[in-house]
Amino acid sequence: MQLEEVIDIIENKLQYPLPGRKGQIVMAPQPLNEARFAQQDLKNARKGAVLILLYPGENGCMVPFIKRPEYDGTHSGQVSFPGGKWEESDQNLQETALRETEEEIGVDRAQIQLLGKLSQLFIPPSNFLVTPYIGFMRSVPVFKPDPREVARVITCDFSVLVDHNIRKEKDFVLARGAKIKAPYFDIDQETIWGATAMMLGELMTIWEQK
Repeated sequence: MQLEEVIDIIENKLQYPLPGRKGQIVMAPQPLNEARFAQQDLKNARKGAVLILLYPGENGCMVPFIKRPEYDGTHSGQVSFPGGKWEESDQNLQETALRETEEEIGVDRAQIQLLGKLSQLFIPPSNFLVTPYIGFMRSVPVFKPDPREVARVITCDFSVLVDHNIRKEKDFVLARGAKIKAPYFDIDQETIWGATAMMLGELMTIWEQK
């Protein structure tokens, strides 16, 4: 599945209303935390943005993920899209997504073109309201991960993401000791679950819409 084909399909499908909760809930942990979909004012939530980056690979369109280093915090060791919190110097959230991507994995933001964005998702444990953006670059990036932010860059062929065989489910033990059951994407021996899986779930729902 080549880059231009993926770009054309996603760009076309982003013209229609986003599935939102319907797409996100497919990969949501159970029992479902309704706070993720709350309609009340989230003005006290911290704002953030991530980038789903498409780029050409040897065999097709690729997408990078990052694995966070181990630390004493909520998202220690988890796999996510590059991104982070909005800074006052950012004109908007799309600038946040591009700036954080450049800072975390060393990709020149000037080389990235944005296709659009997915639905916002509230992450209760860290009080973040995150906007996922989708962008692409036509050259192959040379990743230069910031070791303070990134333990590993994981690259995945887009054709793997659309394969339902990589969608699995297992129990997770949270930091406070509670146990939940959650679906996840099994990619390159890494477990992608939680908010990142829910964002990816919406993207895959959009991709599969007729």
